[in-house]
Amino acid sequence: MNVLVLNCGSSSLKFQIVQTDLKLIALNKDQVLTKGVIERIGSRSLVTMDAGGRVFKDSLPLRNHREAVDYVLKWAVKDGTGVESITSLADINAVGHRVVHGGELFKSSVLIDSAVLQGIEDCIDLAPLHNPANLSGIRAVQEILGSGVPQVAVFDTAFHSDMPETSYLYAIPYQYYRRYRIRRYGFHGTSHRYVSYRYRQLTNTDKDKTNIITLHLGNGASACAIKSGKSFDTSMGLTPLEGMVMGTRSGDIDPAILDYLSGKEGLSLDAIDTLLNKQSGLLGISGLTNDMRELLAEERENKDRRASLAINIFVKSVRKYIGAYLAEMEHVDAVVFTGGIGENAPEIRRRVMETMKWFGISIDEKANQVCLGGKEGLISDSKSRIAVWVVPTNEELLIARDSVRLLIHE
Repeated sequence: MNVLVLNCGSSSLKFQIVQTDLKLIALNKDQVLTKGVIERIGSRSLVTMDAGGRVFKDSLPLRNHREAVDYVLKWAVKDGTGVESITSLADINAVGHRVVHGGELFKSSVLIDSAVLQGIEDCIDLAPLHNPANLSGIRAVQEILGSGVPQVAVFDTAFHSDMPETSYLYAIPYQYYRRYRIRRYGFHGTSHRYVSYRYRQLTNTDKDKTNIITLHLGNGASACAIKSGKSFDTSMGLTPLEGMVMGTRSGDIDPAILDYLSGKEGLSLDAIDTLLNKQSGLLGISGLTNDMRELLAEERENKDRRASLAINIFVKSVRKYIGAYLAEMEHVDAVVFTGGIGENAPEIRRRVMETMKWFGISIDEKANQVCLGGKEGLISDSKSRIAVWVVPTNEELLIARDSVRLLIHE
């Protein structure tokens, strides 16, 4: 079965076509036929496609997600792209979508129908930047491929839906949870779920005995305490703004800052929301960039004080969540790094873990330096009481597999 996996952002589209079925899943031999990304949708778009290592680049105006999806599908069936098993649109058997927010409506992946579409729309208030883009991708597929091609929604929030009330409720009047479902939902759930699954494979651990802390560190960053194989607590909240310091997001701050800034600067709530989501974090502290690679280079080559400050504040925020979850869980077997920074920045992993010796956690620096560029592995040393792993995430694979399982059992 060929599954087109779509991840539609506000002005971007990432995709993969994954060849998989129940047998391939069991053997862990699913195959990525092609993948790519389209950026700057709505203006002069930048296109990068990869088919079996052959990279194609293009630049053209794509006005919306429908045009972007149409471009991807036409490219996939075009002669000479290298996608040998895709010769026509009929070779696309299903489409799986990453949907950011499912609220309390969706606690697992679902086949998309009119009721599901309405449910995703109902959650727009909770994810105004993300869910509309996700809906655009779904509707584009309906228009181009027709209603005969099944579509599946895989929700970022679903993995965290089993958290206990003590983890997801905020200490505000309970009536606001009842009226508006204001609570912690958590995000990056598909990534945390995949990494937990892969950890179980690597260590031959049963799901109900999986007690780990997963760290998805990228431009967006979140931590998850996984207890008995389920999300027990997570750092992001009602929106992805809460939690650790991120590329452009502030993470945890005193809520009174909003009113204080409004009074001092005359900023509207919308302006403050933009400030906290797009102008803060690593970018806000450094004044240079939200890219950790560039900040590390500035620190190394130019001894830039604010670059170092941004890195150190980021590292401290990660450590705080590890410490909190170590205190909160009865038992932890491993800490697992993933995401763009978590997978590719040994220096950040070293800094995060260097104060963890007090907990009996220590890493093997040689092993740490080797794990980057998609390489997974154990980076703790033989004396460490808690294992430390690097596991590259693969949300697209999990979305494709969820799509297959739902269709087989339908």
